[in-house]
Amino acid sequence: MKFDELKLPEQLRQGIAEAGFTDCTPIQERTLPLTLSGTDVAGQAQTGTGKTAAFLVTLFTRLLAAPERKGTHPRALILAPTRELVVQIEQDAQLLGKYCGFTIQAIYGGVDYMKQRDALREGADVIIGTPGRLIDYLKQKVYSLKEIEMLVIDEADRMFDMGFIADLRFILRRLPPFDKRQNLMFSATLNQRVMELAYEFMNLPDKVSVTPEKMTAERVEQVLYHCSRKEKFPLLLGLLRREGMERTMIFVNTKREGEFLHDRLNANEFPCRVISGDVEQRKRMRILADFKEGRLPILIATDVASRGLHIEGVSHVINYDLPQDCEDYVHRIGRTARAGAEGKAISLADEDGAFFLEAIEEYIKHKIPTEWAEDDLFVNDYNRVARPKHKHDLKREGTAGGRGGGRPAHKGGPARKTATAAASKAPVTARVNPETGEPAKKRRRRRKKPAGEGSPATQASAE
Repeated sequence: MKFDELKLPEQLRQGIAEAGFTDCTPIQERTLPLTLSGTDVAGQAQTGTGKTAAFLVTLFTRLLAAPERKGTHPRALILAPTRELVVQIEQDAQLLGKYCGFTIQAIYGGVDYMKQRDALREGADVIIGTPGRLIDYLKQKVYSLKEIEMLVIDEADRMFDMGFIADLRFILRRLPPFDKRQNLMFSATLNQRVMELAYEFMNLPDKVSVTPEKMTAERVEQVLYHCSRKEKFPLLLGLLRREGMERTMIFVNTKREGEFLHDRLNANEFPCRVISGDVEQRKRMRILADFKEGRLPILIATDVASRGLHIEGVSHVINYDLPQDCEDYVHRIGRTARAGAEGKAISLADEDGAFFLEAIEEYIKHKIPTEWAEDDLFVNDYNRVARPKHKHDLKREGTAGGRGGGRPAHKGGPARKTATAAASKAPVTARVNPETGEPAKKRRRRRKKPAGEGSPATQASAE
């Protein structure tokens, strides 16, 4: 089905044409006829299939059809779990709704608090935000949710995973009655918890699923390498040099491992940056912009970046650490082969990662093809960077970083220490009785007793 076949407002058609959209994706083809008629929908589709455009087309069509209101209160609310996803949705909304004349405002943490508050107070037709900061402004009565006509919850399963369900319910209970608004929920997985939320706050939603038998995108070439922990980085260097990766995302499980990998790759002339939950929001946006525009060839990320980000032209995704959550594997490799393109996903399974492999393969319903690396694929790390030490390591070494350790050495300290060590290693000669030739018995040293501590007889004679 093509977008031209749908009954859409002319302003929206111009935005769709300028964005280059012609044919509907499967999730759009299944949901748009329902949502454009006003039906609530809970849609399930794997990442990168066009869910964002599906709900934005419905949202703009509904707002354009309704009479314009003079107030400053928002008319539509889109909730997303992460800051990066909020920014991505806002960019898509600005593109598709370019000629619709609506004010679109993104609300998320990590950026100018007062600037966002002032923009929200001046008025916005569409609000896209994360639950935390939205609740903050709501409690200050900066804006009101009483005139919301359209609600969209994106990545609902991720809301549960990140512990946002209490915040989500707080917001939903302050909206108009569910039959007075249209509600859309999109997610990669619609498990029991998500559907309970849908039935509680939505108006008899139709469940639409376009998830194929394979959970992963068909155009993603997957490959798995088994290696030891010590071999992972030499194998990564060999893969980067052999594959000729133009735009690569490398996923790790921890921020510390990401920083360590960042130092080693840069030392080996592979420019890269790291994004994680602790990186300042402005810095994260700059790094993502550099990666999207091709100025940065390699991006290292924790799972904070695995969902919702649409970055065109990602040629390779590398799971340096296999994820502990099966769903995260699908979301990670979904960063490549987006919108019909092709891509490759490479996973490295060490001694720890092998424990998660069986559950991942059971979840995606197929075995990941395995390749065995030849010796020439392992590249020596000549510019090895020392792994950062934990504070426990500092304690064991007795350095200043440990508790109670690290007294400054005196002059001649090392020499004194060396002499003591040499003396301790010297052979010990036992004392011998010169008359019998037998080892001499150790003499007991008697403690001198102070006056008045002798026997009773001694005390009596002293008296």
